[in-house]
Amino acid sequence: MEKQFDIVDTALAAGNFSTLAAALGAAGLIQTLKGKGPYTVFAPTDDAFAKIPAETLSQLLQPENKEKLTAILTYHVVPGRVTSHEAMNLAPGKATTVQGQSLTIKNDSGLRINDAKVIAPDVEATNGVIHVIDSVLMPATAATA
Repeated sequence: MEKQFDIVDTALAAGNFSTLAAALGAAGLIQTLKGKGPYTVFAPTDDAFAKIPAETLSQLLQPENKEKLTAILTYHVVPGRVTSHEAMNLAPGKATTVQGQSLTIKNDSGLRINDAKVIAPDVEATNGVIHVIDSVLMPATAATA
């Protein structure tokens, strides 16, 4: 049986979340997501982050924008453990994020969170579950500069 890791180490081991890992580090959220949980994380891939203009992403990673970056990242986290099957049963519906705003859950030719498509559901971690998504989710209050 494969050894399970926490959410952060599971994402790092997958190899396509280096931008997410850098953002979590810049926001000071790594220890939180290594914590007890459980958490449900909608994790954008490096390709998803590549859809954001490079200048915008670079700005978000600056220390003076830590609050905005934290708001964006915590908008990808739902408290508790929600499997894709459970999420599909909520669709159409909403889930409140750690950031405080709600995500829209749709079952629209596959599971969608807001406008992001879940491309790899139910990646198990010791402290929750990761659903890999193809776009970065932006909360209403963190519109990019």
